[in-house]
Formats: sequence, C-alpha cells, structure tokens
Amino acid sequence: MPDRLLIEHAPAKVNLTLRVLGRRPDGYHDIDSLVAFARIGDRLTLEPGRAFGLDLRGSYGAATGDLDDNLVVKAAQALAREAGGLTLGHFVLDKQLPVAAGLGGGSADAAAALRLLARANGLALDDARLFAAARATGADVPVCLEARPRVMRGIGDVLHEPVDLPALPAVLVNPGVALATRDIFARLGLGLGETRDEPAIDRVPTAPTALIAFLASGGNDLEPAAISIAPIVADVLARLRALAGCRLTRMSGSGATCFALFDTADAASSAARQLQEAHPRWWIASTVLGSAAGDRLAATLARP
Repeated sequence: MPDRLLIEHAPAKVNLTLRVLGRRPDGYHDIDSLVAFARIGDRLTLEPGRAFGLDLRGSYGAATGDLDDNLVVKAAQALAREAGGLTLGHFVLDKQLPVAAGLGGGSADAAAALRLLARANGLALDDARLFAAARATGADVPVCLEARPRVMRGIGDVLHEPVDLPALPAVLVNPGVALATRDIFARLGLGLGETRDEPAIDRVPTAPTALIAFLASGGNDLEPAAISIAPIVADVLARLRALAGCRLTRMSGSGATCFALFDTADAASSAARQLQEAHPRWWIASTVLGSAAGDRLAATLARP
C-alpha cells in the first residue's frame, strides 16, 4: 500500500422522515427531512499526485455506470474549479451499497472524495469551497460532508444544526430494484410553484422512546409513489413489520431500500439473519443509525 494512500468511509444516508413541501418554479422539489447515517457504506481511497482517475471495485462497482457521470469525479472537478491549484490524484471506490437505492450512496461517495481532497490539500472541513463544490455536485452531497444526523431542507442544501440522536439499531433491506429519483418525484405530479400543506420539523426529541414516537408520527411522502412503480417495496415493508422486535418501518429516500428500527443490535442482527434466510437474493444488512462522523463503518451483513 502506498505511503500516501488516504482512506475515507462513505456511510449510507437514511431518511428517517421525508416530507415534500412543494415544487419550485425551477422544477426542483423542496423537502423537509431528518437524516441519519449508518455504520455501513462504501470505501474510497485517494493516492494524491497520481494522474486523475477513478477505479471501481466491490459488489456494486459494475453497476455505477459511466465513469464520467460518477459523482466522485464530478465532486473532484467541482472542487478543482473552486480551489485553484488543487492537488488531485487517483481514486479507488469500493462500492458496497446498492445503486439508486435511496441510501445516498453516490452522494456519500462524492462527499468522501471532497474530504479526501481536503486532507490532501490542507483544507479545513468547514472551508466554504468544499460546501460550494458539494452543492454543485448534487443535492444530497452537502449533508454527507459531515455525516451527522440533522434536518435538511430546500433541495437538501439548507442544513440545520446536527442533532444528538441516540444509536438506533436497524435492518436495511433492498430487494434488488433500482428506482430513479426523478421518476419518483415525477409520480407525485406536483406542478411548478405548487406547495403542500406539510408541517415542517421544528424539534427532534433525542430520548429513544420519544424519538420513536416522533418518527412514527412522520413518514416518507415518496413511499406511495415508489410503491406504484415498484410494488415490491410494499412487500419489503410488510416483511420488516412482521419481524420480532420491530419498532418502526419506513422507506428511505426515493427507495427502494427500506429500514426497520429495533431496541438492540442483537435483535436487529437476529432479524436480519431471519429475513436473509427467507430472501437470499435481497441485500440485507444489520447496522446502527446515528452519527457516522469519526466512526469506522462496521456492520454485520446477514448471510443465508
């Protein structure tokens, strides 16, 4: 391993709640969402000073599409435009998260690329050029920069202060269906300038019981649209609700990944193993949701 090889983890982003507040005149949708990060994700490495490029590896490396469209490449190019004389290098992405899965995997990868370039170039994480590059790369990239629980609004670029959430043991499930975010939002059918009477989050409780109750009172406005395109999402949610010890189920982002929350990591691991035995083709992982900042991402992947 080269001495100057830098490594960053790219944790999965999970939308604990997601409300769509309206569609702006520019066509983008305003949202209100409480997000948390999982101790599972992709891994990105950078060898500074080498010719700029990206290699793809891992379980889902071949599914990420054209390299020129990869958000790691776009993020590096965006930061290079913001910060003159930037030292770039060669990236290697170990892709373990399913793509187009509602887990913000591409955005997390892009944020990891920005953190790596910041380390290689002596930039502080709160450098305004990093945030500008994140915004230019994609709507979910800014919230992935620090990978801390918080409420995000606008198109994902209006970030509130981090929330000190308790650790939330969880099971994540993707049935192998890729859903395009644009298709899900289009299915909502909101006209330009149309708004919805959705309450915005004003306070997030941090005590575990109160937090579960708060989450249960919310929802994901994209669930019905996703189910209309991919009915298997409803089946996944039903299977999760039937697991012993399940406290809450929901789809994350624009799907098709769904999650279930449990009281303990042991209960989540047991539920994941049980579900994997019944559905060996599904991507299933037990993990913990909360803050991934500073954590080494470690999750138990359920095996049949």
